[in-house]
Amino acid sequence: MPNVRNPILPGFNADPSVLRVGDDYYIATSTFEWYPGVQIHHSKDLANWDLVCRPLSRKSQLDMRGDPDSCGVWAPCLTHDGEKFWLVYTDVKRKDGSFKDTPNYIVCSDTIEGPWSDPWYVNSSGFDPSLFHDDDGKKWFVNMLQDHRRRPRSFAGIRLQEWSAKEGKLIGPTKTIFHGTDLDLVEGPHLYKRNGWYYLLTAEGGTGYEHGVTFCRSRDIWGPYEVHPQKHIITSKDAPLASLQRAGHGDIVDTPDGKTYVVHLTGRPTTQFRRCVLGRETAIQEAYWGDDDWLYVKNGPVPSLYVDLPAARDDKPYWAEQVYDFKGTTLHKDFQWLRTPEPERIFNVKDGLHLTGREAIGSWFEQALVARRQTHFSYDAETTLSFSPTDERQFAGLTAYYCRYNFYYLTVTAHSDGKRELLIMSSEASWPEGRLNMPFSEPVQIPQEGKVRLALSIRGRKLRFSYALDGEKDLKGIGRVYDASILCDECGGHQAHGSFTGAFVGVAASDVNGTEAVADFDYFVYRPVEHESDRYDA
Repeated sequence: MPNVRNPILPGFNADPSVLRVGDDYYIATSTFEWYPGVQIHHSKDLANWDLVCRPLSRKSQLDMRGDPDSCGVWAPCLTHDGEKFWLVYTDVKRKDGSFKDTPNYIVCSDTIEGPWSDPWYVNSSGFDPSLFHDDDGKKWFVNMLQDHRRRPRSFAGIRLQEWSAKEGKLIGPTKTIFHGTDLDLVEGPHLYKRNGWYYLLTAEGGTGYEHGVTFCRSRDIWGPYEVHPQKHIITSKDAPLASLQRAGHGDIVDTPDGKTYVVHLTGRPTTQFRRCVLGRETAIQEAYWGDDDWLYVKNGPVPSLYVDLPAARDDKPYWAEQVYDFKGTTLHKDFQWLRTPEPERIFNVKDGLHLTGREAIGSWFEQALVARRQTHFSYDAETTLSFSPTDERQFAGLTAYYCRYNFYYLTVTAHSDGKRELLIMSSEASWPEGRLNMPFSEPVQIPQEGKVRLALSIRGRKLRFSYALDGEKDLKGIGRVYDASILCDECGGHQAHGSFTGAFVGVAASDVNGTEAVADFDYFVYRPVEHESDRYDA
């Protein structure tokens, strides 16, 4: 079998839920505050994946305006009951402090492409819900349970209750069926049934470097659940030099010929600070069932960098330059925006991408920012912008963005006297204030009219902006060299285990005067550049 290199979904693709229907495989991953919600990738061979849909695409399903950074859609679960696809998800409204507000929902569809139904509200007792379809036709809802009285964390175990599709609600008794192990922070539950056993797979240890996948089983769905002899079937917590770190939050899938694989999240740290600029990615491990009816990960529990899969991976698309010309009327599937289910208020596509200036960059409500994932440790990006600001409260341009606390932003703006200029704004690890770094780099005066080409280059941890005026061929550097490695979970402006997304690159426009100044972008280019970390052995 071909030896394929992890991760199979590079860049920010966290909390994978995997499913096979016939010869088709699907993986659903978290999108947090990025809209539309949930990414679903499709594959025929477990090695080559293509984004096929983001099912939570309208206001009745998802409205994240006001959701803080790294809230929004957490840990979706994608299943199929023989007739329909079912998707379970949380829209987290608050996560910091003693309380968490975590409404859970279910949607369904006859096909993976949709249309997906309006949601059923289920409960808010915890997050990371999943739906298990038992062979007697019953559907069981499981989620982690939170208790704000617990210290220092509110994780109180895994809760089980029957869910009635006919009534659209939870019914019958409820019980905490598993309290976790000494690794603590038990979450991400998935139930399975095999050979008369109910198996419960969970994530533990937070989502940082102590993360792990825990496995247990019971003859009765209500428990008690016996923990696996190895306790954690996937973890890098005791292997600090392993290429794949932060390994946890998994799900299981069988191939038609009876092989078993586990998908799981992982991170690939760079620099001496162990920063995962590509966020939490999706990896896969080969597994097998032992004579004792326990699942074992091949060469585990430390995840393998190379895995035997049914087919080889075609890496050409991964290394190809992507040129987005914004033709037609829809945004390319690589792009997302932040929080709002009303994208027509922040952008439209017609012979270019036109952003309507809304709130300032980093707003948790309505900002015009359209971006794609950073999927390589080194890359170039560029765009051409037409924008006529009248003062310093109108600005638009090119941004490398993690969250409101961490971003770099090359803007076309104006001085208070109305004269156009280029200005770099940055907010490096500024939590909890979220302030811009002062003083700014010296602005560059530019003509009042004409397009401006904006570019950035990232080489590992070094980020540099450049620009060219209308009619100029060569780019010129602007500002200093910035630290690109801070665009990561580890510097995401939150306490430990509190930042969950990944670096993006894209375009943005703000008009905090409220006069809706429009910025026009002709195209966007993303050009991968091989870096030592892309060899997966750094």
